Amino acid sequence: MEFRGVMTAITTPFNDDLTVDHDFLARHANWLVDHGCTGIVPLGSLGEGNTLQFDEKLAIVETCVAALDGRAPVMPGISALSTAEAVRIARGSAERGAEALMVLPPYVHNGKMHETRGHCAAIFEATDLPCMLYNNPFAYGVDILPEIIGELAAEHPSLRAIKESSGDIRRITAVKALLGDRLDVFAGLDDMPYEAAWSGATGWIAGLVNALPAESVRLFDLAMAGRRQDAFELYAWFLPLLRMDTVPEFVQLIKLVQAEVGMGSETVRPPRQALPEADRREALALVRERLATRPGPKP
Repeated sequence: MEFRGVMTAITTPFNDDLTVDHDFLARHANWLVDHGCTGIVPLGSLGEGNTLQFDEKLAIVETCVAALDGRAPVMPGISALSTAEAVRIARGSAERGAEALMVLPPYVHNGKMHETRGHCAAIFEATDLPCMLYNNPFAYGVDILPEIIGELAAEHPSLRAIKESSGDIRRITAVKALLGDRLDVFAGLDDMPYEAAWSGATGWIAGLVNALPAESVRLFDLAMAGRRQDAFELYAWFLPLLRMDTVPEFVQLIKLVQAEVGMGSETVRPPRQALPEADRREALALVRERLATRPGPKP
């Protein structure tokens, strides 16, 4: 398992009756890999993981693994209200062929750090799969500081990477200064890959890539190759869309972009609902304006 490149926090497609559309999920996963994505991350917050039942989660993992057939790794997000449930999801995912796990703090319970550490440790130890730790203090109410990340890395050899979504680019340099190459660091927000690549990140777990994989992969590859100006020109075009990943309606907005490019539908599961019509019109105008000025690749 190599933690590199642009991995997709894949959305969960739903049929009209709100069951999971496994046929489209399989096509979508392959389409993303065809365009250069280096891994698929189902069951995350963008994947509406909190609305999925246990059996649905494992079925999604199984579909992604079977569809890709070894072309790219599947790394499900492991999140639950209880540690016991998270461990069950981790073990079930491993049994169904997942190649890595993305480990999240527990939902709802914003406990002391020793409780977060205990929860994550149980998942790290539940399987022999390599793990990525997900730090998103705004979403989960727990901020895993670089010093704590260093301690966890020392205690758990299976911890191999960190998805950093605090929005503070200094966290990437802090982790690299503390740990060197012991952990790979990934950008975890859509509006930080350019800066992250220049700060030592080796990858990006992205959201808008669900609709625009060619541009997403191109952007990160240019930044990693040191082509600063070319990367920034593409980033400047992309930023209005990438910032859709940073607002509460990010699932609806990213699915809207998918629908506009013909790779998905806007259907979400309650408690999420369709965007209010005025908000949808405003977002769609932005999407169409950006797509109309879509840049072509440079040599």
